[in-house]
Amino acid sequence: MNEEYDCIILGTGLKECILSGVLSVEGKKVLHMDRNDYYGGASASLNLNQLYTQFKKGEKPKETLGASREYNVDVIPKFIMSSGLLVQILIKTDVTRYLEFKSVDGSFVTHTGKVYKVPSDSAEALKSPLMGILEKRRCGSFLSYVGEYEEDDPKTHKGYNLKVMTAAELFNKYGLSNDTIDFLGHAMALYFDDEYLKQPALEAVKRIRIYGESVLKYGNSPYIYPLYGLGEMPQGFARLSAIYGGTYMLNKPIQEVVYENGVVVGVKSDGEVAKCKFVIGDPSYFPDKVKKVGQVCRQICILNHPVANTNNATSCQIIIPATKSSGTQRKNDIYISVVSYAHNVAPKGKYIAIVSSTVETANPATELNAGLALLQPIEESFFWVSDLFEPLTDGTKDHVYISKSFGADSHFGWECQDILDIYRRIMGKDMDLNPPKKEESKEEK
Repeated sequence: MNEEYDCIILGTGLKECILSGVLSVEGKKVLHMDRNDYYGGASASLNLNQLYTQFKKGEKPKETLGASREYNVDVIPKFIMSSGLLVQILIKTDVTRYLEFKSVDGSFVTHTGKVYKVPSDSAEALKSPLMGILEKRRCGSFLSYVGEYEEDDPKTHKGYNLKVMTAAELFNKYGLSNDTIDFLGHAMALYFDDEYLKQPALEAVKRIRIYGESVLKYGNSPYIYPLYGLGEMPQGFARLSAIYGGTYMLNKPIQEVVYENGVVVGVKSDGEVAKCKFVIGDPSYFPDKVKKVGQVCRQICILNHPVANTNNATSCQIIIPATKSSGTQRKNDIYISVVSYAHNVAPKGKYIAIVSSTVETANPATELNAGLALLQPIEESFFWVSDLFEPLTDGTKDHVYISKSFGADSHFGWECQDILDIYRRIMGKDMDLNPPKKEESKEEK
């Protein structure tokens, strides 16, 4: 503990572990500490006994649920876009050698209370029951435009300047209906709300294109998910860091972050101070340096059946666009992520469906009802509300770099920007996401 490090990282959430692995590979001397005795922090995967301990203290698991050890339930459910930023980071760091992934069976969206597969290209759009004949042609034409669009090739722009034209204006050019815009914007571009319609269309087109490219990789959905749950990923990056000299300490109480002249110089634990040049951590370690920006409500549901109208999918994502949420008019979408025994996160025949959304009212327990209605009957469930935090400063003055809380969405995609932003502020350059050359990888013997 009396050694001096380039970096001390507090918390073993996925963001922190990714940065630990990346910085270790790049030659930084890293000390990684966590007050908990397990990896993952807020992004851990829990067994059945741990779920009851955390959310239903005093109760015992129902015998019908099966063995506790067969459950690996994510506290924060997230899928991985197969052509997205997180996969680029996984490939770059070669962490994929420690993890095994499986594609997610399907991606769905609700319309008039029913669940439909999300069209991923012009051919699927023409077959989709979501739209009438004329609307299918218009949507197919739009998706063809997105598929052919190249930012650096004006010939593919069809005269549209997507850096100026708003997303709403582009959709209007193709005569798309509000229902079609809903699934394009929310189920494919994966926006939380409709604010994007007022912004330049380029970002929306890029998002829809990445969605389509991701679907092409596996054919069923754009998502992949690790066997045994997301909790495997922080451990994979921790292992990578250790190979490159990183030191990990679990069950380590953090007494104090030490500063000199307003700049961090170390972290005190068990009466000793480990010195460092900068600190990275999740918001829970810095209550005085973060602000609350909202809340997320989530409900873990254990089912003994696949979700209706998903083609008996053993894993899938379902998005309920805010305008389609039954009951009240919402601003934020409701997300449902479904995994099961097929990904080794539950006993045979059991499904884990987690419903999430951003809290909008004083009664969050009712805000997920539209999602819960699609899952009936539910064998057991666990509901909770968590606060969302963001750092008050960017860390460049005090050298303390704090990650943002994970949002309600059930995919990592755009939250990886937080990891890249922290890296950029620390290193003064963008993270190199080019795949490594074979000789760059430090293989275990």
